[in-house]
Parts: sequence; structure tokens; C-alpha cells
Amino acid sequence: MKDKLMPFVKKLGKEIKDDRVTGLAAEQAYYYMLSIFPMIILLLSLLPYLSIDPEEAIGFMQTVMPGETANVFQENIVEIISKPNGGLLTFGIVGTIWSASNGMRAFIRAMNTAFDVEETRSFIKARLVSIGLTFGLILTLIIALMLPVFGDVIIDFLNSYLNIPEQIEILFRVLRWVIAISVMIVILAVLYKVAPNKHYPFKHVLPGAIFATVVWQLISLGFSFYLNHFANYSATYGSLGGVIILMLWLFLTGLALVLGGEINAIYHRSHSSSVSKEEDEALTV
Repeated sequence: MKDKLMPFVKKLGKEIKDDRVTGLAAEQAYYYMLSIFPMIILLLSLLPYLSIDPEEAIGFMQTVMPGETANVFQENIVEIISKPNGGLLTFGIVGTIWSASNGMRAFIRAMNTAFDVEETRSFIKARLVSIGLTFGLILTLIIALMLPVFGDVIIDFLNSYLNIPEQIEILFRVLRWVIAISVMIVILAVLYKVAPNKHYPFKHVLPGAIFATVVWQLISLGFSFYLNHFANYSATYGSLGGVIILMLWLFLTGLALVLGGEINAIYHRSHSSSVSKEEDEALTV
């Protein structure tokens, strides 16, 4: 195991340096920053139709984001969530698709760089692919953020009618995390399969998808814990502290996604070369 892991880590380190992985992550963070506000408007504009308590929404934001980052959006949450607004919903949909698709174009460039391929797809086809990937990313975020938090609402609703035993309730609370992580892995695997301008087996995207999912969860939890307990950006940067924290979180998110693509590329090359060697040996025999 160690004999295979160390060469893999060395290759990954070389690819991180050669492909400027941190620069690609920063590019994604910039576009994600531009798209996150219309995305939040879209999500929040749906909530008035679901009769969600504004306090629950604020608590949800503070749960999935560092506290100072959540405060950036808190002022508008109550107003948006309390009044259904069809125009705001339309703007949220159009704004999210357009701005987030720019982030996905940056993701596509990062994946092409990881696989050392040029983008030969037409502008229209590339834009359609990026829009399709945007819907996948939005679905991933909804499942990753909503299911663990609003799973409590579902469980409480079922419990009020069915009087679920405590053991089954605990099982449901565990399963919501398992389902959320599993769906994230599947959706990210599809993103990694479609994004690069290269055809390769679906099983070759699973290592990067699993890595990106696990690392993203750990980054979000660890970063939130650190900021809530050890760091105080507001004392240093004032009201800009939340924006800085959000940019750091988005950068780490982009870094996890790019590293997942680099892992897939290395895994694909190593297994493709192994298959070629086996075919050559078979022909020689």
C-alpha cells in the first residue's frame, strides 16, 4: 500500500506545481463569489412557499457557514423569506445560472489543465455544458446543505404522526448524512466525467469525487470551527471580515474540486498505462 501511495503523492505534488492548482482554485473562488449572491437569493426566494420560519433559516445559515460569513446575508434573509416575490425568484434563477456557469467554465478549464487537453468544443456547446454542470453543482449544494439541516424538520413531521421509535429516529438522522454524502459523490463524479474535453471510464472519476466530497465536508466543518472558536476577523477587518472569510471558504472549496480532478487525471494515466502494458505483453506472447 505504501509503495503505491508515495509515488502517487509525489505525482500529485508535481501536478499541483505544474498546473498552478492554487491559481485555478482562486479563479473558481472569484466566479463562485459572483454567483453565490444570486444563488442565495434563489434559495431564499423559494422558502416563503415552504412556510419556513425565518429564525430557522438564519440558524441554518449559521450552521453551514462560519458565523461572520452568515452575518453578511442575515440582514436580507428575513425580508426575502417572509414575502413571496415571483420577480425575485426569476432574477435568482437567471442570475444564478449565468454567473454560476462562469464558475463552471473555470472548473472546465481546470479539468482540461489536469488532463493536459485543449478545449475544442464550440462556444455554444461549452456554454451549454457549463450550464448543465451548474445545475449539478446547485443540486449538490442543496443536498449537501439542506438535507442534513432540514432533515430534522422532516423527522419531526413524521414523528408527530407516526410516533417513530427512538432507534429508528437515530437511524434516520444518520442516514440523512449518508444519503447527502453519497449523492454528492455521484453528482461530483458526473461533473468530473463531463467537464474535461476527454472521454475516459466513469470508474476513473470516483477517486477524485470521493476525495473532493470528504475534503469539502472536512474543510467546511474545520474552517467553521476554527473561525467560531479561535479567529475573529471582525475585530481586524470590521464588516469586511465576513466577505474575507467567504472568499477563503470558496477558495478552499475550489481547491478541493481541482485536487479531485488532478487525482482523477493521475489515476486515469496510471491505469491506462497499465492496460497498455498488459495489451502489449499479450500481443508479444
